[in-house]
Amino acid sequence: MPRHRLETKVLAPELFPKATAEPGPVAFVLKGYPRLSETFIAQEIEALERRGLDIRIISLRHPTDQAIHPVHRRISAGVNYLPEYLYQEPARVWRAWRKVRRWPGYPGARRLWLRDLWRDRSPSRIRRLGQALVLAAELGEEIRHLHAHFLHTPASVARYTAHLSARSWSCSAHAKDIWTTPEWEKREKLADLSWLTTCSQAAHDHLTALAPQTNTPGMVALVYHGIDLSQFDTAANTGSGNDGSDQSAPVRLLSVGRAVSKKGYDDLIAALAELPDTLNWRLEHIGGGNLSDKLKQQAEQAGIAGRIQWRGAQPQGEVLKAYRAADIFVLASRIAADGDRDGLPNVLMEAQSQGLACIATAVSAIPELITDGETGILVPAQDQAALRRAVGDLAADPARRRRLGEAGQKRVRKDFSHDYWIDRLAIKFSLGNGAGTKTRTAREA
Repeated sequence: MPRHRLETKVLAPELFPKATAEPGPVAFVLKGYPRLSETFIAQEIEALERRGLDIRIISLRHPTDQAIHPVHRRISAGVNYLPEYLYQEPARVWRAWRKVRRWPGYPGARRLWLRDLWRDRSPSRIRRLGQALVLAAELGEEIRHLHAHFLHTPASVARYTAHLSARSWSCSAHAKDIWTTPEWEKREKLADLSWLTTCSQAAHDHLTALAPQTNTPGMVALVYHGIDLSQFDTAANTGSGNDGSDQSAPVRLLSVGRAVSKKGYDDLIAALAELPDTLNWRLEHIGGGNLSDKLKQQAEQAGIAGRIQWRGAQPQGEVLKAYRAADIFVLASRIAADGDRDGLPNVLMEAQSQGLACIATAVSAIPELITDGETGILVPAQDQAALRRAVGDLAADPARRRRLGEAGQKRVRKDFSHDYWIDRLAIKFSLGNGAGTKTRTAREA
């Protein structure tokens, strides 16, 4: 296959059946690589490489971010880009079809795709088959297993490729891909793949209910993303300790997330606009997203634009500095109109790992991380008044911020160690159970 190098609840082992038969090379099918907003995928790839897995990255799209994280540079896997749009590389697609159409798996894969196309008559569905043809035709024979990150588009390409070429496949499901994929498609993919992991108990329960009862117990497994404690060490938060009473010493608010509907930034801006004039605060936002201009306009109209700094997408080092300098982290997640929602946002775990007090909404899997009043503050989604009160009260109480930050940090270190959960995932790839790693010490401390 052409090489395009990039410059740049605990589950016991017996609940991890149907693992990849041999720990040979595995093709990871990603929607886009590298992406600043998907650090968790890069961290997973790096960790599995350290455990000995030979990974080949297959990307359906070319990168659009102007920067990459340090973790991307540490990954040794090569990157292979499929045709992002079929019309851009027609000869490549034609050659793949000419080769694959004679294979024994082609008729069945074509019937499978036609059934899907009948229910989803979209250009995207056609593009997925074209990408699968190219992947099947160009993938080396030494690769017998495919692993897709996200249950929607990447899983479709992996599934069609697996049927075309008689390979096995598995999947990691996360958030939007779970809640916006039609139920019929989720059921059929769950009946077809070897195993699936997902990063929250809420998603695990949802997908387990859709999986065929005849499947091996544990085929849908809970594997939190966790925090890489070697990257997010326990340096004390250096927040200001301000209480907002002094105009020259505002409380520093921070939010990290894409400017998209499910993140609820319009709710946050509306809540901040209603804070009393006597409370002095500043908000720093890190993240890209298609609603950035609209949110800036909303802040301007609300008269608080001068208090908000919009930094756009930033590499991990800059994000870490922001966590350590802030007083409060706030995330106003909600369920979007199309059903999209967060899973368990990594940014909340990252913020808590740095001892930063967090305010978030009780959406999806967030209550799996934050216990209201103990390890952070939870408010109802889209309740702007409750969000305003939570921010105002915590801004005025530095001592409580410190207590919540310390409790959140302890919880993350105890239950959300990245290495611990990677050990569980490594079992799926027949890499053993990770016994003896420093991970267990972190959880048992």
